[in-house]
Amino acid sequence: MTTQSPGASPQLLPRKLPGLFIAFEGGDGAGKSTQAAELAKALESGGFTVLRTREPGGTAIGEKLRSLVLDHGHGHIDAHTEALIFAASRAAHASQVIRPALERGEIVLTDRYIDSSVAYQGAGRGLGTRAVRDINAWATSDLQPDLTVLLDVEPAVGRQRRTAGEAAEDRLESEADEFHAKIRAAFLDLASARPEAYLVLPARLPVAELAARILERVESLLAVTQSSTA
Repeated sequence: MTTQSPGASPQLLPRKLPGLFIAFEGGDGAGKSTQAAELAKALESGGFTVLRTREPGGTAIGEKLRSLVLDHGHGHIDAHTEALIFAASRAAHASQVIRPALERGEIVLTDRYIDSSVAYQGAGRGLGTRAVRDINAWATSDLQPDLTVLLDVEPAVGRQRRTAGEAAEDRLESEADEFHAKIRAAFLDLASARPEAYLVLPARLPVAELAARILERVESLLAVTQSSTA
């Protein structure tokens, strides 16, 4: 499966909130956090108010659920329970953090969102992508990103990047490469189904090049936003 960047002209999805919502997705080790930080820095230097957040987490209860579902010390967690923990964390995140920031007109950058559950629990755990998406659409009142930046990384490369760091792998990161291959394929399938809503980039590109291409796409979206409200 090859990685392609959509060539469609930037356009906003149907929306009701004044802010801009961008999700960073991809396999473990793709560099999502790095690129979210780079984009936030660039946007803030341009005078925009940016909220950076992450999943699972982003709220007090979300951080507790993050520890519960990712740490190895809590024993076995079956696939259905895992999916519902992520959905519960996301429900709080969407209602308490993301939606209020968008209503204030801020740019929200989240490290993971619904697509991660669709890929990890829907495809990786075999629960079914449609079922997992439906649960999360309900949990978030169908709050969707204006743009999803998908950093495509091969499982072996992602593992090499993770093990090069000091932090130990969490429950999902430590799964076999076959599991992560299913996740990668699911992410790419999601992007192929709605190319207008995605920017797909190879995670192997240099950090600066990735940052520049992401910023270019976001600036195009901001131009559309500003022209539609003028």
